[in-house]
Amino acid sequence: MKAIVNGRILLPEAEIRGKALLYSDKIIGIVDEETARAQADEMIDAQGRYVSPGLVDVHIHGYLGADTSDAEPDGVRKMARGILENGVTSFLPTTMTVAWENITAVFEMLRALRRESLTDDFIGAEILGCHAEGPFINPSKKGAQAESCILPPDAEKIIPYADIVKVITFAPEMPGGEAFIRAMRERTNVRLSIGHTGANYDQAMNAIHQGVTRATHTFNAMTPMMHRDPGVVGAALTTDVYCELIADTFHVNKGIFPLMAKVKGDKLVLITDCLRACGMPDGEYTLGGQKFILKGIECRLEDGTIAGSVLRLNHAVRNLRDYACVPMHQAVRAASLSAAESAGVADRKGSLEAGKDADIVLMDENCEVRGAIVRGVCKYHRQ
Repeated sequence: MKAIVNGRILLPEAEIRGKALLYSDKIIGIVDEETARAQADEMIDAQGRYVSPGLVDVHIHGYLGADTSDAEPDGVRKMARGILENGVTSFLPTTMTVAWENITAVFEMLRALRRESLTDDFIGAEILGCHAEGPFINPSKKGAQAESCILPPDAEKIIPYADIVKVITFAPEMPGGEAFIRAMRERTNVRLSIGHTGANYDQAMNAIHQGVTRATHTFNAMTPMMHRDPGVVGAALTTDVYCELIADTFHVNKGIFPLMAKVKGDKLVLITDCLRACGMPDGEYTLGGQKFILKGIECRLEDGTIAGSVLRLNHAVRNLRDYACVPMHQAVRAASLSAAESAGVADRKGSLEAGKDADIVLMDENCEVRGAIVRGVCKYHRQ
């Protein structure tokens, strides 16, 4: 048994000081520091830092030059290792709208890697499954996705991979969209997320009533909120769906962060939508076979279309805290428990609740990560 003392423990609804966190491979509980010193075999001094649940990135394409859609195991291993420094202890590698054969190759690869990531000697964040962003999207809102690879919604293509696909982003207004929702809800536990969609408000509301529970990178690649047609944005903000937010201040202006925090509350989910260029210098990279240019925090295709981001999830937490003026525990919840809930993995991830996996992160006041523990094993440490 181990204990973390002298820290600011972040719970979903509060910050606790003067207590200790006991854990093994699972969270045991929060106790008095004297009790912890008496019971623990190993003590970790947090030195006044935040003791946070491990962050959960449910929408991340790449990192450090690697991309999920490359279907290369070593690339995903590199991603898993690299994002530990951002406080991410579990994640959903996310595919693009590429050739279907490529997508299924990724699904097969992640099945094996998920098992590998559950071992103590895997130095990286745990692979929870996959987020399939497409290929069932609307060409009019494809963004940086490849139009030639877009397919009509077809549950029979996804159902054989329902064990690995945790979330799928799709456009419900496309032909076959309603049948897709019905089949997926009846036959799988895959979370349905509306995104890259040209749906109007009524179509979006119908999809939500039928079983859509999430909105993908809210505001981006969807119909905006207008006074005569509130669009997908209006439907997402006025219903109980989880709303992803790329809080990099580029995809969504920081002035929107307070609105999102207030309107969505515990249904706000911070994501990175991170590309292979994250952690790399400015320059040219590829995304689903298309060239994009990284300049600062902006990623754009050659025609100027905005692509994904180079946001780190711990920095998304900091941005939400600072620009939405919310307490640290609320900002962390959006990148941990709310994210886990939105992907259906909150039974063991996302909070420091007794019985859950001991995924723990130590962060300083600036949200820089000093240590990352995955299922009780320290897999990243920095002084």
